[in-house]
Amino acid sequence: MGGTFPVLWASDLGVQWLVILDLLLALVLCTVIGIERELAAKSAGLRTHALVGVGSAAFMLVSKYGFGDLLALEHVALDPSRIAAQIVSGIGFIGGGLIFVRRDAVRGLTTAATVWVAAAVGTACGAGLPLLAVAGTAVHYLITRGYRPLARTLSRQSSAPRPIHVTYNDGHGVLRSVLTLCTERGFAVAGMTVDREDPADGDNGMPSTASVTLSLLGRIPIHPLTGELAEIPGVRGVRIPEEEEPAD
Repeated sequence: MGGTFPVLWASDLGVQWLVILDLLLALVLCTVIGIERELAAKSAGLRTHALVGVGSAAFMLVSKYGFGDLLALEHVALDPSRIAAQIVSGIGFIGGGLIFVRRDAVRGLTTAATVWVAAAVGTACGAGLPLLAVAGTAVHYLITRGYRPLARTLSRQSSAPRPIHVTYNDGHGVLRSVLTLCTERGFAVAGMTVDREDPADGDNGMPSTASVTLSLLGRIPIHPLTGELAEIPGVRGVRIPEEEEPAD
């Protein structure tokens, strides 16, 4: 085994500088991935993805070359894939911290998956598979950017309820106007969750704020409705929660 396993000694500085090239490739590719996340204003952005990729590459390089001097010892065998397996499971702790649930809606799944991809790209760089790493980065952009039109088309064809979140001034009949406009535009309200916010604002002469998450049924595009809802007097903000994840 010692004759086939690549050995790097501490004194082989020239060879170690070549190994640094794999680390730099991981930095470049995972920075490219992180730029897409940063432009989408996600919680895990440029620095997180770059660090995950570089760290994964460094662990893989240590796994491959860091114990070469032990191969000369009798009854010593090394399995470089063990650290790679630990990268796959260990990155789940970071991904798990990016996923949260609010109002029965899951957020952060795409960003967590992207961090996982960055770890895979870094691992491929450390394993000496640059073409695989570049291909993984390209496929990341294909999915996160190129799949958006397809996802929206499938969403319009689906009969599942689509959520829309509206923040408005409470106590002025705004919610009634919101519901009326939704039904006039051909949507059916399948569910509604109302939360009161800033209860102390009314004591300061400012109108109190409430927010409602509507589950709308209808196969017509929902995006034009957001602009019309925003024009209703008393509406402070309108957003489509499910749009946050594809950009994630």
